[in-house]
Amino acid sequence: MGKLVYEQDITSIVMSHQDNVATSLKDVEEGETLLYVINGQKEAVEAKRSIPFGHKIAIKPIQRSAAVIKYGEVIGAATMDIEPGEHVHVHNIEGIRGRGDKAEGEQKQ
Repeated sequence: MGKLVYEQDITSIVMSHQDNVATSLKDVEEGETLLYVINGQKEAVEAKRSIPFGHKIAIKPIQRSAAVIKYGEVIGAATMDIEPGEHVHVHNIEGIRGRGDKAEGEQKQ
């Protein structure tokens, strides 16, 4: 495991290199730049919309139906293409856990 370094100017958190979203550590205004660390490198993304504290922002392009990954875990699927800097929430993702119609290999009766 890599060494974690505290950065005072970090404004969002990414817990896994697999994540395609960051979690905002503050209320963010449209056009504001969020800073996060991934793979030991400080990165930035500009918010395309206002994002409330604790909500997700895309840090990578996420295509429609692709997995949304937070903390290294799939938390849902994109219902539309999502560009970096966009707010990621219930308006553009859907849960897939417990959804038999989304399970791979399931046989329809």
